[in-house]
Amino acid sequence: MSRNYDKEVPLSAQNRDVMLADSDINTILVNGAQISLTKLRRAQNTDARLCYYAEIGVYLEVSLSRGAGITEETLETLEEIHRVATHEYMDTRKKKAQVSA
Repeated sequence: MSRNYDKEVPLSAQNRDVMLADSDINTILVNGAQISLTKLRRAQNTDARLCYYAEIGVYLEVSLSRGAGITEETLETLEEIHRVATHEYMDTRKKKAQVSA
């Protein structure tokens, strides 16, 4: 058993260094944005859609951090997800405006 993960020592007292590879952070960003896009599409109200749209914006913003191991491919993927989310969000806003007019 590893000394870092000893069951007899409380978790708060264990030295648990988490190491993320560059590919891990790229995967986390893309998967998180894709999940938010799926939730945006399923959302039933404007507030929820706005929240998921903002989440996608945060993933994109984080991807702009140079030196964090974010690849160009990840940045391009997130930009595409953000573009799709923008169209989805704006289309639902237009449809709602047309129905209420």
